[in-house]
Amino acid sequence: MSTKRETDFLADVDLSREKLLNRLFYGTLVVASLFGLVMLILLLADVLWESVQAMTTFDIDLVQFLTSTSSSRAERAGFGASILASLWLMALTAVLAFFIAVGCAIYLVEFAPENRVTRLIEANLANLAGVPSIVYGLLVLALIVNDAGLGSVILAGAIALALLIVPIIIVAAIESIRAVPSSVRDGSYAMGATKWQTIRRVVLPQAMPGILTGTILALARAIGETAPLIMVGTMLHATRYPSGPLSSFSAMPTQIYNWTYQADRMFNGLAALGIVVLLVFLIVLYALAGYLRRRYETDGGSISNV
Repeated sequence: MSTKRETDFLADVDLSREKLLNRLFYGTLVVASLFGLVMLILLLADVLWESVQAMTTFDIDLVQFLTSTSSSRAERAGFGASILASLWLMALTAVLAFFIAVGCAIYLVEFAPENRVTRLIEANLANLAGVPSIVYGLLVLALIVNDAGLGSVILAGAIALALLIVPIIIVAAIESIRAVPSSVRDGSYAMGATKWQTIRRVVLPQAMPGILTGTILALARAIGETAPLIMVGTMLHATRYPSGPLSSFSAMPTQIYNWTYQADRMFNGLAALGIVVLLVFLIVLYALAGYLRRRYETDGGSISNV
């Protein structure tokens, strides 16, 4: 009897309106996704077209562009010094941010007590990940560049970028470490391993794919940041190659920013070429993140010998 009543009730309900709303909602999502994708394709096409036009119109030598330093004269300006400065920045930023972030994540997950203070710290870390990058640039300008007297050098820029991405890496590392099953830890303890041995040889190999992916994606964000580097005080023209962490510099995004505001149209073409080079670096970083994740999931996902 109850089955018959349920069948009659469903037969009386008009589902056409609900189906129409579902189709409208689905169509809205598709249009929104396609709009963002189309805008991205148009932007990329415009940048590529501008770069090709610049190479053909102004007869730009690509090798000279990639190996020369910048200049106030467009025909002599190059991108090599900015590329090297960005590589220095990424190397120092990775060293400064990775170990601090992973260490903080290990403490918060494995050692910190489960109380209100720990939860407050984790909530603030998530909020710090959304702080505008210019805030970190102003902080480093006040404390490191001016008060500490370090000056506008690569190390100061790396500190600003490291402060920017440390919260991002911490959040990614926390989630990756928590994703390791507790049974894996219990098995390690049952074999006589200490807590540190369990973390180093069991937990971290399991969590490393997520940690590395979060780190490389954070570095991909940092390599394109302009505001904190401008606050630190980069050069307008990278007229010489940086020789170390204490050298003055102009990174790729700041050099592109400077070229776009020049009146000479050739500088605008150089900026388009610089954007293409920066996009190549981003693609390489994203591909590296995917490769390392797959490799660690295959080779490093197994439990190491305790």
